[in-house]
Amino acid sequence: MTNITPTMEWEGGEDLATLRISVTTMGDLLLSAADRDPNKTALVFPERSYTYAELASRAMRRARSLQALGVKPRDHVGILMPTCPEFVELYFAIALCGAVIVPINARYRSGEIGYVVENADLVTLLTTDAVADQVNFVERLEGALTDLPKQKDPMALKLAAAPTLRNVVLYGKGGRAGFVSEKDFDAAADRVPEIEVHKTRLRTRVRDVALMLYTSGTTANPKGCLITHEAQVRNSIALGRHRYRLTREDSLWSPLPMFHIAAVLPMLAIFDVGGTYLTMGYFDAGVALKMLEEHKVTATYPSFVTIMQGLIYHPDFPKRDLSSIRLMNSNFAVQPPGVAEPIMKAMPAAIQVGSFGMTEASGTVSTGSPGEPQSQRITRLGRPLPGLEVRVLAPTTGANQPVGERGEVLVRGYSLFEGYYRDPVKRAEALDRDGWFHTGDIGSLDAQGTIMFHGRFKDMLKVGGENVAAAEIEAQLQKHPAVKLAQVVGTPDAKYAEVPAAFVELHPGAAATEAELIEFCRKDVAGFKVPRHVRFVSEWPMSSSKIQKFMLRTALVDERKLGGRG
Repeated sequence: MTNITPTMEWEGGEDLATLRISVTTMGDLLLSAADRDPNKTALVFPERSYTYAELASRAMRRARSLQALGVKPRDHVGILMPTCPEFVELYFAIALCGAVIVPINARYRSGEIGYVVENADLVTLLTTDAVADQVNFVERLEGALTDLPKQKDPMALKLAAAPTLRNVVLYGKGGRAGFVSEKDFDAAADRVPEIEVHKTRLRTRVRDVALMLYTSGTTANPKGCLITHEAQVRNSIALGRHRYRLTREDSLWSPLPMFHIAAVLPMLAIFDVGGTYLTMGYFDAGVALKMLEEHKVTATYPSFVTIMQGLIYHPDFPKRDLSSIRLMNSNFAVQPPGVAEPIMKAMPAAIQVGSFGMTEASGTVSTGSPGEPQSQRITRLGRPLPGLEVRVLAPTTGANQPVGERGEVLVRGYSLFEGYYRDPVKRAEALDRDGWFHTGDIGSLDAQGTIMFHGRFKDMLKVGGENVAAAEIEAQLQKHPAVKLAQVVGTPDAKYAEVPAAFVELHPGAAATEAELIEFCRKDVAGFKVPRHVRFVSEWPMSSSKIQKFMLRTALVDERKLGGRG
């Protein structure tokens, strides 16, 4: 990373007069890095690493296989895998085909997977028989697509629950009825010359949708955010090249899963400058600390409290030499007490910054700058990236809020998504006619233009960095025969920042226990969505027509402070 001394209008650390817009497709971003420095290490996992030439070559072969399976430009291709080298190869392979990458949350259970496969109109799905973190993807897929094992031709599926899905590729050594084996998938590449991939690649527009990431909102099911090549690549360039001043000499570590925007963003940022991206299949603090020390990592993107706490509370933390780290996206402004001090002691030379963002804006909207004083970088979430605008509006009048006053955060600029797939109503609600995205987040701006996040207007929780719709958990609870009505709120948690808690009204004469309802949810939804607390009510706090959820949350917080259950 290089120092920056602004010479003209200073905004977030950039000399705006000298910035130039540069953008490409995700596939070409990788190929360009391989052209410049083929033997430079591009990707590092604890167990193996790849040069840019190796990664580009492997991605190109996977693209040929995908085309052999019939994948065409603008087709939707899903990836259901833990973070692994194959995931990265396939990510870029899909981009090289001009198709749309649809990463699926590896924590999803059968019902959630089935919804995404159908809603996203996937034509091909790529998965693995490797059991990761006790998750068996084959079992979950067969639970979602019950007629999959009965299919006679895995190259031409005909599934009632997923009519557009033509094939499911299974990475691994074993075969499985209904799946295309990894061996057959790889062999299919020989049927398509590489030049055919290049023809398709060169027809891809930077305004084409490249990525569809599913994010939970206020509805029961997650929504597919449509993100173009331009939006994601430009945002990664703005973050890495312009704000963080990363160079080819830098190595950037992020343990976040590849189905998360906060993994895609930094990976493309470091690839843009020809540096090295380090990641891992799942977060293990001991392994992470070893990687940070051995590879002399210079920049880190841990972001969320669960990862930060995992690092500082690991017994190896004080033993590891982390002095090479020069920049960390630590988000101290929104971390619980006790996180900042040990991190800053272990890396006294590191520039600590905070960030504010969301999937709909291709990741980061604002982040701290090396040029800001430390007191500002660790207590605020930075200024908007160059090219992005932020407003804070009064929720009642819609007028701009004065400095320091809270309101709804609106964002406008090149990085915004195109809308929610198959949901024009939600798109119209989120994006106004002037191009502003209404985030539903509560924020404030200070006199220097830095932002602070204070919570959410929308009925959505953020559990350890994962968006969780209250309506989704409520719908699951209300499937239980004893439950008349369920309302879910977020309650503070030392580890995950926020966890779901449920208030339940039972049918007259019915009975259910807290443990029973928690287990009922655990069977069908991802673990991070399962309520940690259940309280039973006979009356609801009401306004004129709506249940006042904030009163439920306050009651639970007060109860737990007073030593109540939970």
